[in-house]
Amino acid sequence: MPERILIIDDEPQITRVLKTALSAQGYDVRTANDPEESLIIFQEWSPDLVITDLAMPGLTGIELCRKIRLKSRTPILVLSVRDQDRSKIEALDAGADDYVTKPFSIQELLARVRAHLRRAPARMMTALEIGDFTIDNEAHSVTVLGNSLHLTPKEFDLLLHMGRHAGKVLTHRVLLTAVWGIQSAHQPEYLRVFIGQLRKKLETETGKQYIQTEPWVGYRFVPEGIEDTDH
Repeated sequence: MPERILIIDDEPQITRVLKTALSAQGYDVRTANDPEESLIIFQEWSPDLVITDLAMPGLTGIELCRKIRLKSRTPILVLSVRDQDRSKIEALDAGADDYVTKPFSIQELLARVRAHLRRAPARMMTALEIGDFTIDNEAHSVTVLGNSLHLTPKEFDLLLHMGRHAGKVLTHRVLLTAVWGIQSAHQPEYLRVFIGQLRKKLETETGKQYIQTEPWVGYRFVPEGIEDTDH
């Protein structure tokens, strides 16, 4: 059965172009130009992925993310424009998994769609086997490319959280709250230090880059790794 994608944008020409491109790849696609209508479609149709614009009249893309997250872990990809950095971060904090900045290529969008559809089931597993990694929460152990990796407890918690949300852009606040607690949500220096240590251990072991920096936003964990050690 083809995977289902719901596209939400108040501009009909955008939904039309995206529907054509995604349908050509074999996906089952439905569109909504009204955010309120999209929630009804979401409830009745249960899509595997949602693509939504951020700036829409009435219900915003951020509010839409919150409403979907109340009932589902379905991956959400938001479409933003270059000057919407603040809204982009708010959407990620509200539950969006990723963003694509307009103007974007259809190939870039298709790659993000494939990545999130492929990784979505892995997020539900207790022992994660994802990309180059096996992360066992109960045993508190990590292997990368079959080799055991020694991590401190906080490094392990950080990697586990990123692994459970692989491919998703995680904001500084989300990571700080998840690993250090709400009292540390505004202390990004913690995060910079631990991300640096974790990167060093992973790259020393494999020569690959697994943690990408999204400037001014946060970090993205790529479990398959990238053969490039430039950050």
